[in-house]
Amino acid sequence: MAATEPLYTAEEMRAAEAGHDVDALMQRAGAAVAEEVMRRFPDARRIAIHAGRGANGGDGRIAGELLEGQGRELVDERPDVVIDALLGTGMKGAPRDETAAEIERINAAGVPVVAVDIPSGVNASTGEMEGAAVRADVTVTMHGPKVGLAVAPGRFLAGEVVVAEIGLVSGETENALVMPVILDEVPRRSAGDNKYTAGHVLIVGGSRGMTGAAALAARAALRADAGYVTICAPEESLPVLETLVLEAVKRPLQQVSEAAAKARALAVGPGLGRDKEAKALVRRLLAEVEVPAVVDADALFELEPEDWPAPRVLTPHEGELARLLGRESRDIAAHRLASVREAAEKFGCVVVLKGEDSLVAAPGGGVLVAALGLPSLATAGTGDVLTGITAAFLAKGMEPQRAAAAACAAQQLAAHAATQRYGLVASDVIEALPSVLA
Repeated sequence: MAATEPLYTAEEMRAAEAGHDVDALMQRAGAAVAEEVMRRFPDARRIAIHAGRGANGGDGRIAGELLEGQGRELVDERPDVVIDALLGTGMKGAPRDETAAEIERINAAGVPVVAVDIPSGVNASTGEMEGAAVRADVTVTMHGPKVGLAVAPGRFLAGEVVVAEIGLVSGETENALVMPVILDEVPRRSAGDNKYTAGHVLIVGGSRGMTGAAALAARAALRADAGYVTICAPEESLPVLETLVLEAVKRPLQQVSEAAAKARALAVGPGLGRDKEAKALVRRLLAEVEVPAVVDADALFELEPEDWPAPRVLTPHEGELARLLGRESRDIAAHRLASVREAAEKFGCVVVLKGEDSLVAAPGGGVLVAALGLPSLATAGTGDVLTGITAAFLAKGMEPQRAAAAACAAQQLAAHAATQRYGLVASDVIEALPSVLA
């Protein structure tokens, strides 16, 4: 199994379909939708088909004919299941008024909705929605998943995604979905390794009242198999950190340059604070330290693009990315793919836009979408955990975009592996990391 799987835009789907018999593709697509409806809703007798004029509508009408042949009744009112075939992958912009009204009728039906290829109103290439959009329970998508089914807000409208093979050959795509086997790319310790060559991580942060953030990052780095972790923090925080992370070495911030000279990766920001001295320290470290660095939390505050001497990985959430780009958080949420790409180009480095769909962008390249986790990861401290894991993978020599994508996957899979699902806290994720990485 590959470490990533293609995510198709509308244009890439058109390229995949070029040269194929359109009618044959529609027959296969309609059959796939009908089969999924019969398999999933065997007791549904009354089916409503909302079909548009294009190929997507054709898929829906064929599905309806096949369902009718199996004894189902096609109805306009009081259905058991609704099939949404209004708009296809080629849709851009907001639906027209008549279509928007029909979308609202679908959403108000109060019965399961099966979308054909993409929920109507969702941009298949970006996940954006500029107006009304169908809330599907199931999406039967043809050939391969679309970007809009993986990237929010579209992913939250797709329901369960079922991929139907319709006789096309896989092609190259700009963006890709991260699969669990990406963790096979993380270097394992060999017989010749020592604690330093296995990955030496330096965590910079942990100001008074925020020692927990640095401790979580350090513990995550250790559980992600870093051989040696140092925490540089204000001197008054060191006694607290001594009790929180037994295995890490603790040094005062005054010795950060000396510590950085020995590290293989840097993690700057967890609990660092945002005062003038902290901001100056961030700028100096990123400008001078010649090893890869993860930049998170307080280190992202008022960060400016620089000609950095080594790879940098920024890991903002939507609010932090909004500040970096001079936008509102709601604008980032509505345009996640475009926003993370813009940030990667602006800062000239890998940028991870965190979320249930964590987007990992690199300058001049595609985006890797890591969407393996659970909503329970939306809890305090998990960002610090991701920082520590990413730093550990960078310290092992991984290429920055792959390191960040693998770190997202490791954190997300650890949420599944954690014994505590309800009331999950960041420490639960850390403790589950070894079983995920083993």
